[in-house]
Amino acid sequence: MPRETIRSLLLINDDAGQRRLVSAIAARAGWRTVVADSGDAAIASLAAPHARTIEVILIDQADDTPTLVAALRAAHPDKAVHVLTTLDGLAVAIEAMRAGATDYLVKPLAPDRLLAALDAAANRDSIEGELRPMAEKLWQPLSFDEIVGAAPAFRAAIATASRAAHARVPVLIEGERGTGKEMIAEAIHAASPRAQRPLIVVDCGAVPANVVDSDLFGHERGAFAGAFERNPGRFVEADGGTLFLDDVAALPLDTQARLLAAIDSNRIWPLGARGCRDVDVRVIATSRVSLAEEVAAGRFREDLLYRLAGVHVAVPALRDRAEDLPALARHLLDRIALQPGLRELSITDDALTLLGGYDWPGNIRQLQNALFRSAVLCDAAALTTADFPQIAHESFSRRRTTRPDVGRRGALAPSAVAIYTPDGHLRPLDEIEADVIRLAIDHYRGRMSEVARRLGIGRSTLYRKLGDLGIDSAA
Repeated sequence: MPRETIRSLLLINDDAGQRRLVSAIAARAGWRTVVADSGDAAIASLAAPHARTIEVILIDQADDTPTLVAALRAAHPDKAVHVLTTLDGLAVAIEAMRAGATDYLVKPLAPDRLLAALDAAANRDSIEGELRPMAEKLWQPLSFDEIVGAAPAFRAAIATASRAAHARVPVLIEGERGTGKEMIAEAIHAASPRAQRPLIVVDCGAVPANVVDSDLFGHERGAFAGAFERNPGRFVEADGGTLFLDDVAALPLDTQARLLAAIDSNRIWPLGARGCRDVDVRVIATSRVSLAEEVAAGRFREDLLYRLAGVHVAVPALRDRAEDLPALARHLLDRIALQPGLRELSITDDALTLLGGYDWPGNIRQLQNALFRSAVLCDAAALTTADFPQIAHESFSRRRTTRPDVGRRGALAPSAVAIYTPDGHLRPLDEIEADVIRLAIDHYRGRMSEVARRLGIGRSTLYRKLGDLGIDSAA
């Protein structure tokens, strides 16, 4: 690899096993790992000649982590800093973010999460701040009744998924990255007769092609070099429950053939086994690319597509259901407030207008991450436009040719009547009512009969309200 293309990760960790794991994962994406067993050793590494290749610093959490983060960010503001933590240590991780950390990752470390964080760091010139994907956020699954969204296309998708929950047929959920496919898959399992049995998740894109057959279907001891122990495989682990194949398009073609056979026959053939094994597994698959297009390109089996799509759920992108954004934002803030070290926050109408004017290429996951970062750093009672500087910058710099609040069904238009005060509290009802009446008088150009009819009140009631609220009928 040419010297100028080398990217390095500085890992501050004294655990040899964790060092090996991080180094192996990072190497998949061409990153070199530099290790340090303490903060002092890390500072020395950053002063060495090779420091110019270090783009990311990953710190294994300790009590003094926020102090170390602040020192590293002050000395090296160009480098992304991530904190490796446990679920019990989230409060310290959030303090580290307030000290300047880019994000935190939860142990046990998921390979795809670390690779996503490294990829974000490598592309931080184009996407910065709250637009970087948060590497790991764990939420409790939602039932269908708890899923937020009223846009017709989204409700149609939820209705289809809900009806499919009680069937045994496979379900294929397609949608862009971050649209909530995993959430829907979990809701299907929770609403199914298999809810008390396991939901086994396989990230097909994160499993190396040379071991994916073993991971799915299992192997016997001695089946291949390195097979020192028997592995039952994910199908057996999911027996009686649900096997969730995330990013199914990433499976190699020969694995696709084995998967088709397993679904058709309810049997698997572990590698090195003398016979097959019966399994009772319901398969839910997701894809962020169109599997029909993958079939046309020769990268996916057509017969497997038809088998997986016993029920097909198409999840719309957030930009196509922008009317849901205010409710989604408030729902996500409620859930964020449950995290250790965080608190309840409201959000102003102006901030919602700003968020509604952005097209969210990362969809709901990106919205969640933007809200999370802003909630971590906010000292006030409500999030305002000032808490989303990168969204404002990206929205302005893109100079989109079509405005989301003009000529597009369901887009979030700027609010004509403010519901919240600048500090995030609800305005008094009489003030809101007065603004609505003024808006109606202006909209219908002072035609009071039309104003009364549209407001659903009589003319006498309208004139009484004008007097009570001190509104000039020429408003």
